Amino acid sequence: MLRVGQPVPSFELPDADMSMFNPASLRGKAHAVLFFYPRDDTPLCTMEAADFSDHETDFNRHRCEILGVSRDDCLKHADFRDKHGLSVRLLSDLEGKVSRQFGVCHFKEVDGIKKLCVIRSTFVIDMHGVVRHALYDIHPRGHAAEVFQLVKELDRTCRSPKTQLSRSPIA
Repeated sequence: MLRVGQPVPSFELPDADMSMFNPASLRGKAHAVLFFYPRDDTPLCTMEAADFSDHETDFNRHRCEILGVSRDDCLKHADFRDKHGLSVRLLSDLEGKVSRQFGVCHFKEVDGIKKLCVIRSTFVIDMHGVVRHALYDIHPRGHAAEVFQLVKELDRTCRSPKTQLSRSPIA
């Protein structure tokens, strides 16, 4: 499991438009909320993605990009996004490599076959690429509002002159 204070693992994943995303592209520019969800177009996953999309502008005001990750392919992500009017960027982790890096997978036996499943989880990552909050096995109702409060506090702390001074090199 990825823990608070650890750097975000290096990865690159395609989004619904097949453009590649690398978290390093946000370094020094924006915080990130990375939410992992089991599957596109299921009731709880739709609720979660729609809630984050509905509040994306609020997150953006606090210098934060929202990214959803599931093991669905890019085409399924595009259909899901378009069907529900989602605005958040959806990343495809088809092989589950990134999900495993973040520790959000478990094996579940379905009809006698072991399947790799994703645990609904959210990570708040600061603009330096450090995990500030790791929330595992979450419930989507009200989750975006809870995460927004964490992002607001993170951004406020990052903008604080006291915090900026403490990050300054010692003369």
